[in-house]
Amino acid sequence: MDTRQPLQLLIAAPRGFCAGVDRAIRIVELAIEKHGAPVYVRHEIVHNKYVVDTLRAKGAVFVEELDEVPDGAPVVFSAHGVPKSVPATAEARGLDYLDATCPLVSKVHRQAERLVEAGKHILFVGHKGHPEVIGTFGQVPDGQMTLVETAEDAERVAPADPERLAFLTQTTLSVDDTVEIIDILKRRFPAIQGPRGEDICYATSNRQAAVKAIAASCDAMLVIGAPNSSNSLRLVEVAEREGTTARMIQRADEIDFDWLAGVGTLGITAGASAPEILVREVVAKLAERYDVVEEQVETTTERMVFKLPRGLEAA
Repeated sequence: MDTRQPLQLLIAAPRGFCAGVDRAIRIVELAIEKHGAPVYVRHEIVHNKYVVDTLRAKGAVFVEELDEVPDGAPVVFSAHGVPKSVPATAEARGLDYLDATCPLVSKVHRQAERLVEAGKHILFVGHKGHPEVIGTFGQVPDGQMTLVETAEDAERVAPADPERLAFLTQTTLSVDDTVEIIDILKRRFPAIQGPRGEDICYATSNRQAAVKAIAASCDAMLVIGAPNSSNSLRLVEVAEREGTTARMIQRADEIDFDWLAGVGTLGITAGASAPEILVREVVAKLAERYDVVEEQVETTTERMVFKLPRGLEAA
């Protein structure tokens, strides 16, 4: 007779890999198939140690900058996007490069270019130092964009010409925080121009909505993701904003069972760069200690697929 404590698991869906992450990982895998190992990757292809280690085992070599890439070696740029100077440097050196930038990030890059060409100064909502922010700022000349991180920043920012303003956002932000910041910018600068569509990507929005759908029914939540993953950090914040205690873990061996004492219903989700195998690993680890009952709560179905770069489709 099983006398273990019962544990109800509410597993959020959508969770885990998005189309941009799927595409970026596949680009590295196909580049290794096409060129053979090693294939160099500038920065982590996505923010997940398991993914990076798996690709490293297949022949990927991760570097911080292009000067670490030998002449003649193939190189892949990460899903977060890069400043224009990076492909320019690669071309000047004659490197064979593949750009795994998520198409939704590339869309923001093109928007930034068009707005600056139209004479606008851009207020960019994002997190300082994040690779996506660095890449987007690197699409336009210095001084054409100002970073706005918080509602307080939005209240304080003082652009030279309030009549020639636009805003763009990082794709992996908190939906609620971003709405608040943009509302402040629109109130302070009525002439500000924004994108026609949402810059926060579908996967970020969907994963946050899925957490909101289950958080109130959970005693606690685990978010599987990396501490440098913006979209994963936002999932922890969303759960806590709903009044549910939440923690991020990277792997099942990070589960703190003392923290789970008294928890009857546990929510589980995964950031957009965390593979489903890590979710199953966590569930299996919990099942070693508890009488687990799983329920998947699906708020929407994702069917987005992004094309691979030319030259890799038939690799």
